[in-house]
Amino acid sequence: MSETYDFLFKFLVIGSAGTGKSCLLHQFIENKFKQDSNHTIGVEFGSKVVNVGGKTVKLQIWDTAGQERFRSVTRSYYRGAAGALLVYDITSRETYNALTNWLTDARTLASPNIVIILCGNKKDLDADREVTFLEASRFAQENELMFLETSALTGENVEEAFLKCARTILNKIESGELDPERMGSGIQYGDASLRQLRQPRGAQAQSRQQCSC
Repeated sequence: MSETYDFLFKFLVIGSAGTGKSCLLHQFIENKFKQDSNHTIGVEFGSKVVNVGGKTVKLQIWDTAGQERFRSVTRSYYRGAAGALLVYDITSRETYNALTNWLTDARTLASPNIVIILCGNKKDLDADREVTFLEASRFAQENELMFLETSALTGENVEEAFLKCARTILNKIESGELDPERMGSGIQYGDASLRQLRQPRGAQAQSRQQCSC
């Protein structure tokens, strides 16, 4: 049976190697921690249908390799992404320092309007923390990002990160700030009837007049 959904959003999971990107995706889709996670080679893919503000949204998620040698491969997947999780590891200052580069990539290669949530992953390893919550939230504010600390191990805030991002995209569609019809928006209608709902009222009235019912 084919899935029915109102919208499809293309998402990216980006950030340095070893920050737990694949584990976040696995936790979100399977609701469990991925024990034997190796470095991603190139790009991996997952999808899940979620309910956001009364709408059914299919998230098509591209999990990209964080290692530099795959950068040219992964960059080609950025095009036409509506949302992204930008991930660093709270126990690694190095992964936090690299965020600016990842952010620049996302905004230049995907879209300047891409909706990004910053995720400080490995929240369960608080004793080994190298990046404070305050510092990261300040970075998020300065760069107009949403921000959550997550744990792919315990599942804390994992679903919330994806949903928060999806909710923001949906709000921007409803306010007219994002146009799903625009090429490369990373958004697709799941159902033709939704397209009619978005037609100007005059066009709907006109089509009713033509109807003989």
